[in-house]
Amino acid sequence: MSQIPATGSTGATNANGQSKSNDLRDVDIDQFLQLLIAQLQNQDPLSPMDNSEMLQQIGQIREISATNKLSDTLDSVLLGQNLSTASSLIGKEVFALTDDSVDVRGKVERVSVETSGKDGETRTLRVHVGDQSISLKNIREIIPT
Repeated sequence: MSQIPATGSTGATNANGQSKSNDLRDVDIDQFLQLLIAQLQNQDPLSPMDNSEMLQQIGQIREISATNKLSDTLDSVLLGQNLSTASSLIGKEVFALTDDSVDVRGKVERVSVETSGKDGETRTLRVHVGDQSISLKNIREIIPT
């Protein structure tokens, strides 16, 4: 009997350090294909999978792939919009909080994109006020000059 290699832990941790379950929404296309192949290899030869079931699962694969592509595209569009918003703040005075919850008030000098996570997939826009680097989401007020 074939076995599918383990893909990691059964749980994950969110940004707040709380654990969350690793359910089927986290399965990528490669893992799904491995599951489908294992299912085909281990099916009962006296009662094989119906063709309509096979077509349904292939349709699900295509749907997952299309959804992943759409999510990636929307993430790119959102990053572009946020970059445009952050760029428009250059030269403006802002009131914001640092990551350590320290109040900062000053003129935005530049904007940067920090990457983190596996393959740099998580991108965070940061504005720079003096020597402080502030997440775009932590800007509390834009002060008119």
